[in-house]
Amino acid sequence: MADTENEDRTERASEKRLQEAREKGEVPRSRDLSGAMVVLAGISMLLSGGADMYAHVRRIYGLGLGYSREALFSDHLMGRVFHLVAGEMLSLLMPIFGATLLAAVGSSVLIGGLNFSSEALIPKFERLDPIAGLGRLFALNGLIELGKSLLKVLFIGCALVLLLRHDEAAVMATGNGAIGAGVGEALTLVAHAGLIFAVVLGVIGGIDAAWQRFDFERKHRMSKQEVKDEHKDTEGNPQLKGRIRQMQHQMARRRMIQEVPKADVVVVNPTHFAVALRYDDARMRAPRVVAKGVDVMAQQIRLVADAHRIPLVEAPPLARALYATTELGHEIPAALYVAVAQILAYVYQLKQAVKNGGPAPTVPKPDVDPELQGRYRQP
Repeated sequence: MADTENEDRTERASEKRLQEAREKGEVPRSRDLSGAMVVLAGISMLLSGGADMYAHVRRIYGLGLGYSREALFSDHLMGRVFHLVAGEMLSLLMPIFGATLLAAVGSSVLIGGLNFSSEALIPKFERLDPIAGLGRLFALNGLIELGKSLLKVLFIGCALVLLLRHDEAAVMATGNGAIGAGVGEALTLVAHAGLIFAVVLGVIGGIDAAWQRFDFERKHRMSKQEVKDEHKDTEGNPQLKGRIRQMQHQMARRRMIQEVPKADVVVVNPTHFAVALRYDDARMRAPRVVAKGVDVMAQQIRLVADAHRIPLVEAPPLARALYATTELGHEIPAALYVAVAQILAYVYQLKQAVKNGGPAPTVPKPDVDPELQGRYRQP
């Protein structure tokens, strides 16, 4: 069953899935690479500062062996010696501690990045289950860890044995010369052994780091269905989003229709276009489009305009140009000022004629640049 699930997980993990893993404290880590960098940092400090360290060691031994008669009978001897020894030990070890700490943090950041998870600090009591522990031991990761441990023992052991065989004469001669020279030779031998240990462990750690990244990505792969479900959760259900957009369009249409009775004129194409204009010279710089539509919506605008006795003026080129160039609620462009002014003047004259019983004015036919009609331009 688990194999079937893994076979279905063919998609790379999404950023959301990886972020959830980081919040749980799951990031790729390589203990072997971290150990190699820590050892290498410590050995580097030992090799670069060997002379200073030797001086600190000599002073520590000197503090323990050289006392005057007066100092031996002093009540403050132990405190003074402890204080001096502690200072020498800090001077001796702080560079090594600092370098190894920096290497430990840097190696973790190098592979999985800087990450802190409070969830990872919560104890998981299911890990105390011995049956589950045996299962993990004989699982793929357990066998890989066992193989790596055996390889480390084999390679590091062989490398150290070869080093000792190579430096066997120097090791045997350390006790024959002066103490200082013997201590220096011993420290050099330890540094060389540590350097070889770090190099071998670093090679194994590099391979392990590549495996850990691959294994991390493999564990967090997603099935196609999981990708779809996550997309729905993130972006929203397409059906629901479509329904929301539909409701928004309906509300916008209702608001637009409610503005038609406030219009001064509706410019129409006999069958397809209708654009309602309103102009208040005290508050507007230019006439504004308060409603517009094509086909069914245009028919609805005309019906509302008729019901509220808003003048309908047929000017097909102007209706198409207004629809193409002006968004709802915006003022008309300057290129259409003259054409719309002619329509508004006609409406004013028409109202005066109806009021005074005079003859109806001639319906204007404004000249409109065909380019302003955009894709609605008639051939």
